[in-house]
Amino acid sequence: MTAQLELKHLRYAIAATRYRSFRKAADALGVKQSTLSRGIALMEGRLGVILFERTSGGVRLTMAGDEILRTSAHLVETLDQMISTARNIGNGDAGRIAIGFYTSLSAGNLRASLIEYAGRFPKVDIRTHEGARACLFAGVDSGRIDIAITTGDPIARDGNVMALWSERIMVALPESHRLAGNNIVYWTDLKDETFLLSQRDPGPEIQDILLSKLAAPGERPRVVSHDITRENIKSLVGAGFGVSLMCEACIGANYPGLVYREARDGNGPSRISYTACWRSDNNNPALAGFISLLKERHPSVSVGG
Repeated sequence: MTAQLELKHLRYAIAATRYRSFRKAADALGVKQSTLSRGIALMEGRLGVILFERTSGGVRLTMAGDEILRTSAHLVETLDQMISTARNIGNGDAGRIAIGFYTSLSAGNLRASLIEYAGRFPKVDIRTHEGARACLFAGVDSGRIDIAITTGDPIARDGNVMALWSERIMVALPESHRLAGNNIVYWTDLKDETFLLSQRDPGPEIQDILLSKLAAPGERPRVVSHDITRENIKSLVGAGFGVSLMCEACIGANYPGLVYREARDGNGPSRISYTACWRSDNNNPALAGFISLLKERHPSVSVGG
């Protein structure tokens, strides 16, 4: 007899114990009473003991049956949990996913996507990794990170890339600044300002945007680079040391003495794009679920090799 049949017969016996009747147990399991009765008899023959006393009023466990079925019920429950867990992992409903990024989670689409994914897949263990772009790409290549969310347009590299959302560039100003009372700040209003930028991602990319807006022959905006986090840049701005540029995702956290205003030129708000990348041979079902969610939230995304 195969292990599968033995497991099936264990289920028959456990049901008969619960209902104290072969007929009721067969009805509950959706099998014929004769099938259940033969299965239990076969199991008794294999074990060499009688599990049930048969009477006209039903069945009841023998002393040997009580001992065997108590252990068997625990075994079947454990196997059912294993099967359920394996099925959930295979479907992407459970397991683990590692998501890399370097932008803020205080607001924005990445934060909203993580919240929705966690609500949709509560059994998936979400691990986040914050680091520079090169470190995130290395993590994806090594398999330590399943998917990396970075700023910028998709770039050619091994694996899959997906263009995601874009966010506005915001100007961080001291609340006492002459422009703090404006709802919108134009780039031309900022040409004489001192810009405090982080050397860490996405600081260099934001600096490129700044130069594209304000640099001219013989003129460059005054930039002071700091090897500190975005949060500490905000603290310096709030203390009056200069202004800064942030992704829209950064504005969810309030800092004393700091206000945010939208940066615009004649074409409207300035924006920075986001991209996802992952290995094409990554078969993690949890990753597939996260990618599907990104496509649902941003149906205009594009995927390419």
